[in-house]
Amino acid sequence: MKLELRGITKRFGALTANDHIDLTIEPGEIHCLLGENGAGKSTLMNVLYGLYQADEGEILLDDVEQHFAGPGDAMAAGIGMVHQHFMLIPVFTVAENVMLGHEKTTFGGRLDLAAARAMVREISDRFGFDVDPDAVVEDLPVGVQQRVEIIKALSRDAKVLVFDEPTAVLTPQETDELMATMRQLQAGGTSIVFITHKLREVREVADRITVIRLGKVVGEASPTASNEELASLMVGRAVELKVQKEAPKLGDEALVVKDLTVTDPFGTVLVDDVSFSVRGGEVLVIAGVQGNGQTELTEAIVGLQARVDGSILLGGQELIGRSVRDILDDGVGFVPEDRSVDGIVKEFSIAENLMLDRSVGAPFVKAGTLQLGALDTFAKEKIAEFDIRTQGPAQAAGRLSGGNQQKVVLARELSRDLSLFVAAQPTRGVDVGSIEFIHKRIIETRDSGIPVVVISTELDEAAALADRIMVMYRGKVVGIVPGDTSREQLGLMMAGMIETDTTVAAASASETEETSA
Repeated sequence: MKLELRGITKRFGALTANDHIDLTIEPGEIHCLLGENGAGKSTLMNVLYGLYQADEGEILLDDVEQHFAGPGDAMAAGIGMVHQHFMLIPVFTVAENVMLGHEKTTFGGRLDLAAARAMVREISDRFGFDVDPDAVVEDLPVGVQQRVEIIKALSRDAKVLVFDEPTAVLTPQETDELMATMRQLQAGGTSIVFITHKLREVREVADRITVIRLGKVVGEASPTASNEELASLMVGRAVELKVQKEAPKLGDEALVVKDLTVTDPFGTVLVDDVSFSVRGGEVLVIAGVQGNGQTELTEAIVGLQARVDGSILLGGQELIGRSVRDILDDGVGFVPEDRSVDGIVKEFSIAENLMLDRSVGAPFVKAGTLQLGALDTFAKEKIAEFDIRTQGPAQAAGRLSGGNQQKVVLARELSRDLSLFVAAQPTRGVDVGSIEFIHKRIIETRDSGIPVVVISTELDEAAALADRIMVMYRGKVVGIVPGDTSREQLGLMMAGMIETDTTVAAASASETEETSA
């Protein structure tokens, strides 16, 4: 099926998100849309999918003009979409989510859940997704929820599939599997529109690349183009793709985690007897396949887990048993892995989201009264400093692109006096220009003497930021290794295939300190 977008224009008030965009997707083609956060890529695809109505322009499938009043019309025409932010009902099972809107019934009008389960199993087995059709979505790790979104789209027998940042929550191995899945779909005649910020993926799988900047198509590129060329075209300037950092100047042990165990309400062990420490001026990256205890570990540090045993000391003070409010007030900065659920309040303005950690007392509240002037000035400063693409401080945070929402969270957390900075997936769904900025800020935080813990499934990011890397598998620490450990070894550790003596890491840290001294 051939897809054409002609002159698509979409405005939100004074903001033109898409400005007369022309795009052609040939049958059986993998076409990549590349651009910064807020460039208009997702908006364009939401117009295609019927979620938005274009102000100008037309959509054609096999030279026939289409008019989509909603996603149902788009799906009926053979267009499927895997969204960056999941379109799933948390309390439904996988099978119920997959059949939602396309329910089949048996005699007497009963929902045919058996057919839905069989479909989930068939697609899951075909592409190696390993998804239980009877699992409740809210109980699944983020990475598995992403697979459910893909299964849901594949179940509709779409002829054109839009993948909006589908690898944002996948490990390198899972990403490679998805690339293979795309090629399988392509071989079967499916056209694919692939939105991503990850240049390696673009070069690996795309047949053609269209670059969008500030709502306009600024050119096409070949998959043979270098990362530097693609990044420059996307951002409009030269981008430093390698993190520049000096050897760490290590301080004393600041965060000491000992014999930490976290269980869920049913007694399942999620974090299993984990011990490690982080020193001032050090970045420890916690790596692992999504769903191996990293989320629960970070939530335990900031007081979000109720069933915790062991000890978490920060500056000699025990954190277990203290409230989240007390822990944040003691200078713990926290970037959660799911910004749209745990990082922002979508209905609140950008300015209001920037003060969430400081909603009591100066400078934003005095004598119980919100200081609007101080908040507005602060918000404008952070919007400029973190390059948040927005109409202004009063815009609802939920109206921002995913990457710009992430910048709001980072701006809030890095604007406080910190004793510890914990960031889960800090660059998930963020473009290369913003990644460059975020990585610089993380290294600046480390260089100011603050201990930093980063949770990342991106091996390139782990290698770029880490002084040491701690790999987790099934809730346990597989090993703690130097930051320059090879991608291949880390991948094997993440799969639980090799273990490394954690004493290697301690020795490495001591050697680094002596070198720095």
